[in-house]
Amino acid sequence: MTDTRVSPLRNFAEFVRAERIQLTGQWMNAVASDADLVEADKLTYQQLADHLPEILEGLCAALDIEDLERVETSIERNAKKHGKVRWRQGYRIEELVRELDLFHQVLDEALEKFALSDSTFTRRHESRARRLIAEAVSMVSYASIKEVVSERDRKIDEYTGRLERANHELTLKQRLVSDLYESRMQITRSVVHDLRNFLNAFSIALQLIGRAPSKADTALTLANRQAADMKQLVDQMVEYSVVLGDGAPLILEQVDPRELYDELVASSRPFIEAKGLTLRASCDPALKAVTSNRLKLKQIAVNLLSNATKYTKSGQVEFQFTMAGAEHWTIRVSDTGVGIAPSDAERVFDEFERAAGEDIPGTGLGLAIVKELCRVLNGQIDFVSREGVGTTFEIRFPLVLEEAQ
Repeated sequence: MTDTRVSPLRNFAEFVRAERIQLTGQWMNAVASDADLVEADKLTYQQLADHLPEILEGLCAALDIEDLERVETSIERNAKKHGKVRWRQGYRIEELVRELDLFHQVLDEALEKFALSDSTFTRRHESRARRLIAEAVSMVSYASIKEVVSERDRKIDEYTGRLERANHELTLKQRLVSDLYESRMQITRSVVHDLRNFLNAFSIALQLIGRAPSKADTALTLANRQAADMKQLVDQMVEYSVVLGDGAPLILEQVDPRELYDELVASSRPFIEAKGLTLRASCDPALKAVTSNRLKLKQIAVNLLSNATKYTKSGQVEFQFTMAGAEHWTIRVSDTGVGIAPSDAERVFDEFERAAGEDIPGTGLGLAIVKELCRVLNGQIDFVSREGVGTTFEIRFPLVLEEAQ
């Protein structure tokens, strides 16, 4: 005959289920009156009682079958949720341990109450139930604490990563500030040097006129040349300052490459041929309209052509607009000039840097302007050069420049 008697531990489990609300209230009162549980005072009833019903049910399921291992997965899952919730609510680990210890005390008191009310619940049953409760609460405590530690470590890793990135950015910014300071000092020194030379030349011209009026024409020619050089310096500095300080949104437009090419050829040919140089120019017929900024493209080309002419004493200057694949096009300027020494290749785009000697006039700002404008127009600069043979600059632009996001 089958034994249909209900296990005393299952009876206790049913008692816990029936008394769940009362037990939760007892636990809440114990938590509220505990001076060590600071964070608990900040929580609502619902926030404080989160996951307690699930944990209680897991314990009752273990009492039903008198086997904790079979419900271990469920208890651990709910305990992890409890730990994660408490971490988000700001609990310290000692507070989490303390509230679970109070939970254990409430269950022990419930066990004693049930044992007194049920004559079939022997000391052996009470001992067995007490051990299951202790093991279950211990499992809940361990899983909850492990989850809190895991969340804390994850947060520490996140903060550490942020700190490392911030330190890296700070280092880069400090380096940038240092480079910027040195660059500004170099600009100051270069401008002072050039202006002093110009003023010295003016002074010599005036002295020459005073001492030898018959040579006034020669002195005026010298003064006019210095005035022209000073104007070029000021004009390029103004141009560079405008390029650097232009914080306005980039205006994109449809540009007709052929029209821009014709304008550049017409404006640069007289200056190039005046030096006895030959201008060889070509525009790829496959290159149609592009989306970019016409004025900035013109500035780039003008500076490249001016540089090529300045550093070329004989031979030719080549100027080309060409397609470069399906999505790009290039501006290409070549010369047969003095070339760039390998030692100067790294600094050729720096402010006030001149690849050749002091005998060639110029401010050294042309390529710095080109570099900044190419950054704005997403242009990729490449150049090859051989001393005494010449230099070729090639800048690749997208056919359609996208607006900055």
